[in-house]
Amino acid sequence: MADTDAPPNVLAARYASPEMRMVWSPRSKIVLERTLWLTVLESQAELGLEVPDGVIEDYRSVVHEVDLESIAERERVTRHDVKARIEEFCALAGHEHIHKGMTSRDLTENVEQLQIHAALELVRDRSVAVVARLAARASEYAHLVLTGRTHNVPAQAVTLGKRFATAGEELVLAIENLESLLRRLPLRGLKGPVGTQQDLVDLFGGDTDKVDELEERLARALGFERTMNSVGQVYPRSLDFAVIAALLQIAGAPGNLATTLRLMAGADLVTEGFKEGQVGSSAMPHKMNSRSSERIDGFVTILVGHVTMAAGLVGRQWNEGDVSDSVVRRVVLPDSFYATDGLLETSLTVLDEVRAFPAMIDKELQRYLPFLATTALLTEAVRNGVGRETAHERIRDHAVASAQALRSGEISTSDLFDRVAADEVLGLDPERVRTIALDPARFAGRASEQVDEFVRRAAELVEAHPEAAEYQPRPLL
Repeated sequence: MADTDAPPNVLAARYASPEMRMVWSPRSKIVLERTLWLTVLESQAELGLEVPDGVIEDYRSVVHEVDLESIAERERVTRHDVKARIEEFCALAGHEHIHKGMTSRDLTENVEQLQIHAALELVRDRSVAVVARLAARASEYAHLVLTGRTHNVPAQAVTLGKRFATAGEELVLAIENLESLLRRLPLRGLKGPVGTQQDLVDLFGGDTDKVDELEERLARALGFERTMNSVGQVYPRSLDFAVIAALLQIAGAPGNLATTLRLMAGADLVTEGFKEGQVGSSAMPHKMNSRSSERIDGFVTILVGHVTMAAGLVGRQWNEGDVSDSVVRRVVLPDSFYATDGLLETSLTVLDEVRAFPAMIDKELQRYLPFLATTALLTEAVRNGVGRETAHERIRDHAVASAQALRSGEISTSDLFDRVAADEVLGLDPERVRTIALDPARFAGRASEQVDEFVRRAAELVEAHPEAAEYQPRPLL
């Protein structure tokens, strides 16, 4: 009897979408296995292997009759999971014709690759939806100038739209890598216990052309462009590492943006959204924490750990194969996709609900604006014939002195422009200095153009996957 009080897989139960859970569910996996067995059996029959009339139809009629407890009971006797599932399927159909010329890995390796392929496509679609939202936010805030920071210290002016575009371009690159991976991943195919296909060759009476045709038919039916040639019992686990690494790359852009939004929210510049009835703290009623952005960064940490686990399987294969990697892959493969799916679902909600506070952004900008203009002042001095390093030193000294005066309370607003205008070495026209200070947008460089270019690239991606871009995330827990 099943343990009804067994702890759930938290990533699957709490964060992943129903569609992603379906890809990795035990019931769906059994249906995939039965579909693969049927595909092989049908091709074997078409290639001349004797299969009595009605057998394939009988198997097909019970593909979806999945009794997990019955299979588990068989496994308790056989102590072999694949053998238990073979017996169950054959008992339901009333025949014993599947799995001819195959070994367990001919079933499980190919089915796992099918699951990976389907899950990668789902991640790709969710990522396209995130890109579409990023483009919308980038356009909305394309001209909202704010204080750009490096090392979390005020640096130069930037726009909020550019911050969304920067995350968006990184995600577009990650999607391109993922789509390339989808095209490149080969199917292991039917190779037998040690990869030589000996059992299939014997089954077809030595006709290797029929063995090749069987593999080609299987690959086409399963949606793969190519099949591996020389492989052992298992496909190289370096392929699993490439998959998990691609998921981490997908997570990079949302993770970076989430970190930035958390920092901005702490300074009252933005909110990731706070719905009616939402509670930020059980103790402090005023709190409006960036809990969704925090969750996104937590998912990134999980994926970093899973990449490490997947890397630990690379270069560790014994001879033609062993099962020491089995327990790791049972965790790494589904859980990496659950974490990525949860991250993208959460990102969609944040991007749908995020809002800026322009008044607070402008207040911060005005405080730091003179300092953000130092590179413009440096350029102006150089154009007037002052040596660059001399100008840099003079402006730096004035900036440090003004900042220290602000921090000590000696002055309430920066006097940097006055100090620079009065510096005879720099020789800057006081009126020109004040003109520079009047237009914060001029310090943002080509930020608006960069936003426009990202929005254009995002539109191309959305055009290629219109249904994916329209996806609406389920409500967050």
